[in-house]
Order: sequence, then C-alpha cells, then structure tokens
Amino acid sequence: MGRGGVASLGIVPTLTLTVPDGEAEAYLAPAPGGEPAPGVLFVIDAIGLRPRIEEMADRIASWGYTVLAPHVFFREGTAADLAPQGDLRDPGAREEFMGEAMARVGRLTPDLLARDLPAYLAALRARPEVVGEEVGVTGYCMGARIAVRAAGLDPDVVAVGGWHGGGLVTDQPDSPHLTLVTARASFAFGHASDDRSMPPEAVAALGAALDAAGLTAVNEVFPGPHGYSMADTAMYDEESTERHFASLRTLLDSTLDSTLGPGRANGS
Repeated sequence: MGRGGVASLGIVPTLTLTVPDGEAEAYLAPAPGGEPAPGVLFVIDAIGLRPRIEEMADRIASWGYTVLAPHVFFREGTAADLAPQGDLRDPGAREEFMGEAMARVGRLTPDLLARDLPAYLAALRARPEVVGEEVGVTGYCMGARIAVRAAGLDPDVVAVGGWHGGGLVTDQPDSPHLTLVTARASFAFGHASDDRSMPPEAVAALGAALDAAGLTAVNEVFPGPHGYSMADTAMYDEESTERHFASLRTLLDSTLDSTLGPGRANGS
C-alpha cells in the first residue's frame, strides 16, 4: 500500500442493503469459484468501510466463505463521506481522526444495533452466494462489541470472533458481555495487550461470563496495541494480525459446516 492515504485508494462498497432506518452500503466478498458458501458478517472498526476492510474480507472469503461487511455508520453519511482524508500511519493522524470517529461510535447505541443487526444478518442469509442459516460474525475494535451482541440476538450465529475489542465488559446494564446468556455461538477473542479499554480484569470477567453461559471459547491476549489488525494505521502489528487470522479460521472451520462451500472439505 502506498503512502497516499486511505481516501486516495477509494472506498469499496459493492451493494446497498435495505435496513429499517434507511439504506446501508456494504462490501461483499464471495467465496472462490462463485458457488454458495457459509456466510460471515464482518463488523468494521470505528474508522469505517475502506480498502483495508476489503482486503481482510477478501482473505476470509478465500477460505471458502461469503463475507458481508456493512457500513454500520450509514446514519452519519456515506462510507466516502466519513473516510479519513490522510494517512493514518503518519504520526498523530490516527489520534486526530478518532475524535469524531468515536463520537459516531457513541451514537450507535445498543437500541439502534438491535434494529440493524437482524437486517444485516437477514441480508447476508438472503444472498445467493450464501448457503445455510448458520453464520459467523467477526468484529474489530468496536465491532467486537457488536459481534457479541449479534450472537445474543440470533441463535443461528454459531461463531463469533472478537479482535482488539474495547468495552466488552462494563458496569452498565447494557454491557455486551451480559448478552452472552442468550448466545449459543462458539467464541474466539484476541485482545490487545496494550489496551486500556480492555484491561486484564475485563478479560478475566469476560472469560467468567463465557464459562457461566456454558459457551465454548478461546479468550486470549495478543501482543500489541488496540487496532493491531489494521494495516492502514500506526497501530498495526503483523504478528498479532496473522495470529488473529489463524484463530478466526480455526473458529469458522470448526463451527460452520465443513461440507459447504468450495474447497473447504479438504482444508484448502
């Protein structure tokens, strides 16, 4: 990736979803070969729908899945409207951009997500590129919180990955970890070791909630900062990114039907 900045590379939505409060752009990454495959909902980070999300969704799709990444901030503007205008790998650029980005995150309330998530999941299942009702969800940064909520809302979400997620455990009555009591998914978490939004005591509390709900889970801490998987920012950590991809693939392959989708039965 060149040093021209995120915006210069173009925003990548490929379709528009009808949702209760309007329309949401989305990026769709079909499985190789064009045949129907198990579906995975990709929940973006606070920075938004952009080329790095396309790259990650394409990689997950290459394992034999159809991946849908919606623009969850559709109420705030288009993906292009909200995209960073500079290179978030430059010193201070990410911190400057995140001020308004986190304000958007705060406005995306649990009540709004309870309206949006069923629509995103229905849109994923309705795609001709998707087979089966059981799907996976993978979420990044604030998207990890949304992914957990998706499992609490929908019993056919059978796999959830949460990566460098913040605020998964809070003392509020709408804390994401409290939704685990109605989930039936298997979970894999890769927390960031340098992350004030998910300190060790919160990681432990999340593990306790997973155990109390009787859920199968991997609850690990990876070295690096919050946002380690985002190669278009200064937070990128290659080792933890690759570790996350390996953990996510293991999760998806062990939960979604291995006989569905091109090439998955032989582990390709």
